[in-house]
Amino acid sequence: MRQIQLEYENIGSLKRELQKISRWQKTSVSSAMIFDIYTQTLDIRQIGQICGTIREMLPEALYRGCSSNGNIFTGKCSDKDILIVCTLTEYPSTRMKILQYQLTDRTEQMVVEALKKELEENPWVKAVELLTTMRGMSMTNFCDDLSTIRNKVEIFGGGAFSPDINDTAAIVFSSEGGCSDNSVVFNLIGGDCFHVKTMHVTGWKPLGRELLVTASEGSRLIELDHRPAYETYYKYLKIANNEDFFSNTLEFPFFYNHKGHEILRAPVSANPDGSLEMTADMEKNVKARIAYGDPWTILDSVNSGAAKIGAFQPEVIHVYSCAARRTYWGDEASKETLPFQQLAPTSGFYTAGEFLRTGNVVDQHNVTLVVAAMREGDKVDELPIEIEEEERNYPGKVSMINRLATFIEAATEELEEANRQLENMAITDGLTQLYNRSEIQRRIKVSLEQYGKDVALVMIDIDNFKHINDTYGHAEGDNVLRALSQMLKEIIGETGVDSRAGRWGGEEFMIYVRGGSAARAEELAERFRAGFEQLTFEEADRQTISVGVVYAQEGDETDKLCDLADNALYTAKRTGKNKVVLCER
Repeated sequence: MRQIQLEYENIGSLKRELQKISRWQKTSVSSAMIFDIYTQTLDIRQIGQICGTIREMLPEALYRGCSSNGNIFTGKCSDKDILIVCTLTEYPSTRMKILQYQLTDRTEQMVVEALKKELEENPWVKAVELLTTMRGMSMTNFCDDLSTIRNKVEIFGGGAFSPDINDTAAIVFSSEGGCSDNSVVFNLIGGDCFHVKTMHVTGWKPLGRELLVTASEGSRLIELDHRPAYETYYKYLKIANNEDFFSNTLEFPFFYNHKGHEILRAPVSANPDGSLEMTADMEKNVKARIAYGDPWTILDSVNSGAAKIGAFQPEVIHVYSCAARRTYWGDEASKETLPFQQLAPTSGFYTAGEFLRTGNVVDQHNVTLVVAAMREGDKVDELPIEIEEEERNYPGKVSMINRLATFIEAATEELEEANRQLENMAITDGLTQLYNRSEIQRRIKVSLEQYGKDVALVMIDIDNFKHINDTYGHAEGDNVLRALSQMLKEIIGETGVDSRAGRWGGEEFMIYVRGGSAARAEELAERFRAGFEQLTFEEADRQTISVGVVYAQEGDETDKLCDLADNALYTAKRTGKNKVVLCER
């Protein structure tokens, strides 16, 4: 594959370049030719003039394009409004085909069905590269339907945007259709000798606590933690609900897990009722966090990704980078795309959203860099890949962001650790470090709901514990409680049973055993009894425990089962102590 990149000046200079391409094509082997046109101007007349010139001078060439928030030329953020990229394939088997369809919420399913039919009729296709308008519609159903396309077809691309980040205007166009503000253009690529490798880079990290989506409707995010979703941005970031809301929130997307993948999702606008309009659905009960960009993490991810792409030995690289990343980096935006130019000619644009198939799932991303590397033919001998890194000593905004990111990360880790400790304190008995009564009772209830009759309880009481406290003091009594607790944990760990222990109160302990381990409850109880009998205390010497065991039956509730365990324990105490008694039903 060969690639020629042009920063558009005027029709005259374009014609001269097209003449060169035409002469080169006639003297070289070329099986297909496509022009990618990315434009920061929405001047339909000018775009039509460019497309018409290509069609006139190279009638066999395909072309496709879209409006953008900026263009990527030879791996750098271009200062020109229009970028034209000509790619020529050199293997006879390599083929391309352009499709263009109107895309709305009502037509998206028909569009994907038409695409699937094309793929059935053209089994040579290995990749689908897409350009699409997307503002004003949720892309969730579109992505879900694209996910049903046959396995091993790579899907990637970007959403058309406007040079003004707050403007909703966007267009796509191609050799198969005119300029449109509600269409998708697919480029089908494949052939026996065609290969493609895709990846994505984020570098954004979660910030602060988790937020639960408590109400949502399609792409409208209504509530987080039972409060209007917009309040999150105002409370933590003081972002007002005005005409700049989109541009101010774009660098602070939500970070959450979607179908097993961690993705970023940015709001488009805030409604008067405090709900947020998103570019894709966020399901109810999903846990999300606001995210922020860390320059060093981004660059480490880029360089790691570039090394993997380098091992693929690409001939051309297409990048789709979110407009938020350009805003984030400012004048340093090229830092995260230039590493790919070291590997192969790299071009692309800054998008309203990025699309990528990972496994069998097509996701619409935000604030993400999607990379598609392509080549024809097999790799040559393996060569070590070294990505030359620039010195990370950036002035101005990036340097400030890096310091703030370091501070935020450290502060977030401290806060998370404090929260973990508080959560642990809330469910743990301070003296024994076992679960407290409320937590062990909750876990018994959950176990009964999940495992039904495959649950058993073991209840323990230290014999003559009042005598230990009265004779040797409470400090020695605490030593006895801690020793029993430690022994319970050790025996549970050694036997590998699905079991947990908790302090029921005073000198009483409760252990649940569940699943396939439940049948071993009596064996476990006897190990507890015999093990404790062997312990020797400095002042209290040796002590004993009494144990009650009960097996659940279908329909048992938590309180009933605990009472039955207590009854068996009482029987053990009443009939001589230092024994295990099974509850007789």
